[in-house]
Parts: sequence; structure tokens; C-alpha cells
Amino acid sequence: MHRLNWDDLQFVLAVVEAQSVAGAARRLGVNHATVLRRVAGFEEQIGTQLFDRGPQGYTVRPDRLRLIAAAQEVAQAVTSVEQLARGIDTPLSGTVRVTSTDTICQCLMPVILSDLRRRSPQLHLSMISTNLHLNLARLEAEITVRPATVLPEGLVGESPVAMRFGVYAAPGHADAGWLGMDGPMRRSRAWAWLERQIGPGGCAASADSFLVLRELAAVGAGKALLPCFVARGDPRLQRLPADLPDDLATPVWVACHEDLANVPRLNRLRRLLCDALAENAALLAAEDGA
Repeated sequence: MHRLNWDDLQFVLAVVEAQSVAGAARRLGVNHATVLRRVAGFEEQIGTQLFDRGPQGYTVRPDRLRLIAAAQEVAQAVTSVEQLARGIDTPLSGTVRVTSTDTICQCLMPVILSDLRRRSPQLHLSMISTNLHLNLARLEAEITVRPATVLPEGLVGESPVAMRFGVYAAPGHADAGWLGMDGPMRRSRAWAWLERQIGPGGCAASADSFLVLRELAAVGAGKALLPCFVARGDPRLQRLPADLPDDLATPVWVACHEDLANVPRLNRLRRLLCDALAENAALLAAEDGA
């Protein structure tokens, strides 16, 4: 292997972050051909292909995940050396893609990310809102913040808090039918409990998002089992008496792919996210008196 040209590294990492050559070119202020040439040059130097090229853009090949993580650490180290040379502490910097459900992205993460931004102004967090599980092995995201009974195989992480539930309906609609769950939500503890409550008439309606279920309940379409932090404070809803089991509470995990478990930058961010979730545990808890 020839001596690596680390100037090419910024082009590789820009493609990783933008997931396209065009996006990397815009970010770096160069043309499309320059990015292609510099990425190809880096791949030639290391003797392997880093990306799979497809209609959806550039994705990191699963067997190159550790190599990309090491390259990101090199970039972070260079920034740290520059800052230390100026006598400055080394905050987190660069772009990290964080994925979570639409419910957590909308109702919880803005407060947490705003706080992280104040602590680490050079850190750019790209939030990916989806109820599907992204492929962290292909760096579609580096960190996931997700409610789950257990982590999927291949992920490692911590669960600093649990998400608690309540039954909600619009005033005057306590006897309305149940609103059901679709898609990935049918693998949850919440659905396992709710399915046993639904009578022979079935559901009045269903959705694959707690946010949609909240809106359906708010207009009187039915009653819904919702995370407390989604419904708390909504004047359109009232909480109904319900004998909910303690094990309905669902852990909220902060996790990454097992190959990235020891990457210092991601470890620091995971710890910060865990601390922030723990500090906001009251938002996820059951309502007072429930």
C-alpha cells in the first residue's frame, strides 16, 4: 500500500455524510468530477472499494464500516490537535446521523438536541425520523434512539429510561372503540396488551404512528393507548382509567452497531444522549396520579 493521501479523506467522509457525490460536492464547494476523482484515488491507495453505488446514492459497504469509523476518528483527531494547539478544549464536532421514531423525534428529541447543541456547537446532528429500523451496518445512521423490549441483534447500547403508557380519548368518547396499531408497532409490548383488549368488533381505525393515533383520538375516532409524553398536556384528550401492567413500560435505548461500539466520538455522544434522556425521565413517566 502506498503512503495515504489524507487530503482525500475529507472527500470520502463528505460522501459518507451526504450519501451522494453531488451532496459532497456542494458541501466541499467543488465539482462532481473532483469528488469522484479524490474518492477513487483514496480507494486505489487502500486497495479496496468503500461504497456500493446504487440509484439511492452511495452507501458504505458493511465490511468497510470499521474502516470508515477509523477514518472519522482520524478527522476528529486532526480537529482536536488544531484546537489543542490553540489552547482550546476539544468538543464533539462533525456530523452524526441519529435515527428515532417519529414520536420521539417530534415530542422529545428537540429539547435534547437543543441542549446538546449548546454544549457542543461544532456538532451537527442529522435527525432521521422513521418508524422503520435503518441498517446501521451500512451507516444509514450511526446512533439510534428507539423504544424496544430488547435491542436487535448486532446493536449495542444502554437504556437510561422507560416509556410509559396511558389510555386516552376525546372528552365524551370514553366508550368509543379502540384504535389499533399497524406496521412495526405490532411487535411492541403495547400492541401485545392492546390486542387482548379489542373485542370481536375489531378496531375503529388503526395507524403505524402514535402521532396519528393521537390525532384520531383527539377528533373522537376512538380511544388510543399512547405514550404519556405524547398525550400529556393536550387539551383535546383526557386520560381514561385503565389497569395497565407494569411491564407495559418500554425501554428507550441509545445504541449503535456493534462494530462502532468502541469508537470514542460515538461513545461520548451516546453517553451525552443517555444523560439527557435520564434528565428528562419525568417527560416519559406516567402522569401524576395515574
